[in-house]
Formats: sequence, C-alpha cells, structure tokens
Amino acid sequence: MGSEPLRVTELFYSIQGESTRAGLPCLFIRLAGCNLRCTFCDARYTWEEEGHLMAAAEILAWVEQTPAVMVELTGGEPLLQEGVYPLMEALVEAGRTVLLETNGSLLLDRVPDPVTVIMDVKCPDSGMADRNLNDNLPFLRRRQRRGCRDEIKFVLSSEADFHWARRLVEQEDLTATVPVLFSPVRPLLAPTDLAGLLLASRLPVRMQLQLHTLLWPDRDRGV
Repeated sequence: MGSEPLRVTELFYSIQGESTRAGLPCLFIRLAGCNLRCTFCDARYTWEEEGHLMAAAEILAWVEQTPAVMVELTGGEPLLQEGVYPLMEALVEAGRTVLLETNGSLLLDRVPDPVTVIMDVKCPDSGMADRNLNDNLPFLRRRQRRGCRDEIKFVLSSEADFHWARRLVEQEDLTATVPVLFSPVRPLLAPTDLAGLLLASRLPVRMQLQLHTLLWPDRDRGV
C-alpha cells in the first residue's frame, strides 16, 4: 500500500470490552496521539508517548495472522492520522468487520460506510464537552439511512453528567437513530448508581461496563 505510515501505540488481540460487540474476540490497532485531554482518560500513554511508525502493509500483515476476527481502530484519536483512511479501506476490502472508536471532535465524512463508528459524546465533567462536533450527529443520521451500524457512547463521571446526557438523548432523539451506550467512570460514578438513574428515567439506552477492566483489573495496556 502506498499510504502514509501510521504512528502506533500498540497492537493486541483481546476481548472487545465495550460497545454492542462487547464479549467478542477483537484485534485492536491503537494509534498514537489525541487532540483532547479528558479528565478521566485511561489511555494517556497514547499521547504521552510517541508510539512507533508502521506501514499500513505491516499492520495488515499482523491482522492476517488472526483470520476471521473483527478489527477495531482506537486511540488516542485515530482520525488525526491521514493513513487511517486507506487502512480502513484495506481492512474492509479484506473482508474484516471494522470498528472505529472516535472522540467525536473530528468530522466523520471520510469514514467508509462499512466501518462501524463508535462515537463519543463528551460530557461536561470530561472537561471536553465544548469540543463535541455538532455536525457529526446529523451525519450519523445520514449514515444510518445508508445502512451503517454506528453507535454513540457517553462516558459519565457524575449524576450531573447523566442528566446532561439524558437531555441530549431526548432532545436529539438519538435512540431512534443509533444504539446509545452509557458508561460510568469508576469510582467517580458507581455502576449501581448509574443503573438506578437509568431505571428511574426509563431512558432506552444500554448501560455498559468496561469488560476488559473486569477481566484484567491489574492491566492497563494490551487488553
């Protein structure tokens, strides 16, 4: 492939810990660099360390060693690197199910339709709510009409975050467009407290816990 090399933090094979695909085997391509600084960031090393340069062909060769497994591009923020677009195309052409986890601050207009976008909407306690790109919500609606299988994720640090997210979900009728997931930042928001808030509100969103942190609580990389 003639695309630009990518700066990679880590490549690993694990269990998908989040999204509606949680529990499935997954190959993770974690790219370096991020344009946001969320207060709860659990992958600071993606922007504190440089990572290493890899050609797309090298990454694809690594993927090919584990056939018939879905692939997720994550970060950091994958869309900061120009080389991610031809890499996504190549993974789709290779017949892989491809997920893209993105922080919602960059336009999604160049993401191939077969790629499932898992887009964060940043809540106030993240410190980054002003970086949400509002144009992405109508864009996800257009992708959905084309048959895309995207998802929206809210990471919640407090009850105030929950009510902020609930209002946005209701105002934008997000659950009519895509699956919506609420994830608590432990220990700032206890999972039982989030469960209680969801039950009381009857909001039709999916609560999720980071499965990989439950399986491997002593590891913060490679899972």
